[in-house]
Amino acid sequence: MSEAPTGYFALVLHTHLPYHLGHSTWPHGTDTLYEAAAACYIPTLEVLERLAAEGKPAALTIGITPIVAEQLADPRFAPGFVAYLDMKCRYAQENAAGFREHGEGHLEHLAQRWYEHFSRLKQRFVSDYGSDLPAAFRRLAEQGRLEIATSCATHGYLPMLSTEASIRTQIGLGVESCERRFGVRPRGIWLPECAYRPAGAWHVPEGIDGTGIPPDPGRKGVEYYVAEAGLEWFIVDTHLLEGAPAAIPVYVDRVRRKPRIFRMDMEPRPEGKSPYRPYFVAGETPDAQGVAAFVRDPNTGLQVWSSEHGYPGDGWYLEFHKKHWPGGHKYWRITGPDCDLADKWQYEPDQVRDRLTSQADHFVALLRETLGKQTGLTAPPVLCAPFDTELFGHWWFEGPEFLYEVFSRLNGDSTVRPITLSAYLDLHPPTQAVALPEGSWGAGGGHWIWWNDWVNWIWNRVYNAEHDMQSLAQAYAQRDDPRLQQMLAQLVRTLLLLQSSDWQFLITTDSARDYAGDRAHGHTYDFERLAAITRRYADTGEVSGDDQAFVDYLYERDTAFPTVTAERFAAGG
Repeated sequence: MSEAPTGYFALVLHTHLPYHLGHSTWPHGTDTLYEAAAACYIPTLEVLERLAAEGKPAALTIGITPIVAEQLADPRFAPGFVAYLDMKCRYAQENAAGFREHGEGHLEHLAQRWYEHFSRLKQRFVSDYGSDLPAAFRRLAEQGRLEIATSCATHGYLPMLSTEASIRTQIGLGVESCERRFGVRPRGIWLPECAYRPAGAWHVPEGIDGTGIPPDPGRKGVEYYVAEAGLEWFIVDTHLLEGAPAAIPVYVDRVRRKPRIFRMDMEPRPEGKSPYRPYFVAGETPDAQGVAAFVRDPNTGLQVWSSEHGYPGDGWYLEFHKKHWPGGHKYWRITGPDCDLADKWQYEPDQVRDRLTSQADHFVALLRETLGKQTGLTAPPVLCAPFDTELFGHWWFEGPEFLYEVFSRLNGDSTVRPITLSAYLDLHPPTQAVALPEGSWGAGGGHWIWWNDWVNWIWNRVYNAEHDMQSLAQAYAQRDDPRLQQMLAQLVRTLLLLQSSDWQFLITTDSARDYAGDRAHGHTYDFERLAAITRRYADTGEVSGDDQAFVDYLYERDTAFPTVTAERFAAGG
């Protein structure tokens, strides 16, 4: 390897959506999954393939949550996605004809571009990727172009889950799914919402009905369960190291309702702690001492996350919110920060190149400047830049091309070198340990987005289901009855779907409040009815016709994690 650079750039993309297959289509169902695949997942693959063909370094870490991987591998995904792309092509042609009839030449040109865009995506998906996106990511990982990390099975919010069995199942299934879908044993995990809790007493949070749930005086820290699963690293937000509330709340731009934000009380960061190096997380048991925490860089985060202060808010870029119906295609640009949707100007894609070029130059200069300021470290610093994959292409249409421009500028750079997180650990393992406080990367730095008066009713149901699952598993998981074990496995799937942090997030941010509420209600109903059916079958050996039809419906609709069993819940904890 060549001489060590001034520092390393570790881009981390977090790929996550809740389980949509079988749960409505539009505006928040399967079309959301298809849109993410078209706007983000395939364009990300294309950027990496372009860079590889040009011989340019593009090492990055991509976390694909198990629930996304399960959906992409589901037999229902490919035909549904192709139908979605065909629909987008059809409406683009209809739009073009309508614009032509009204003498809207530029809009007609844009509609034709959308037709060509979605036609190309279909060709890439079917012909180049064999209708198998997990395999496409796996090939790039095998080539050393990216590292695939995992996450919790359904993005369960770990600090607030009430049983150790739930935590172990969320993490353990995350590892198993990554191995099954991508053929790699993950070394790192993206903790859902970057939420961390150290070892200590755990009790039902205030405002949540936890009747019958005793406090746990010695709950292990999150790092213990991460180490137990054989994982080596996770990411935390800057304020957990600095000991101050989050300076740049990740989701603040998406929170429409803005009541008082409850901030975490933290001690100031000890001198000498730098966010540009990883640390061993100081757990109370030796088993967890090998787990490293990387820290999010706030400087680059503001430039990319913020729609108000960052690159995505540039007036020349495609406007996300204004769409033309039928088809939902976008024909307008952002125009200005306070511009009403009715006053948006038409998108001019040929004018975007200069903006991407100048902003990529600025971003790379920021990388050099930030890393160049880090002195007194025993190893070259690493700038960890984690973002949602869906930011690049979905919220920010030009985002994937921005990534291409950034990595192109780092080609041959002697000061900043792209790297994956595990590769950095191999070169420069931590030499210091740190005790982290509790928190997340959400607004306020704590748990507020996922724990407030709007969403606490969901936690009531999660807690009831967790403890009912544990009771059922302890009673029946060892019985030699395949039919009963299949029911128990479906109960675990249903509980996992109920535990998704997305329902609280979508309600609190008011971005899909009704849909999220319906999903939480629905999974609660499914769990409670299936639990009653399971008990009756265990006691009598019989299932009524209506009950069997309901069970079969769940088997067909919710198919994620085919190898799941109830054994982890039978162990208790």
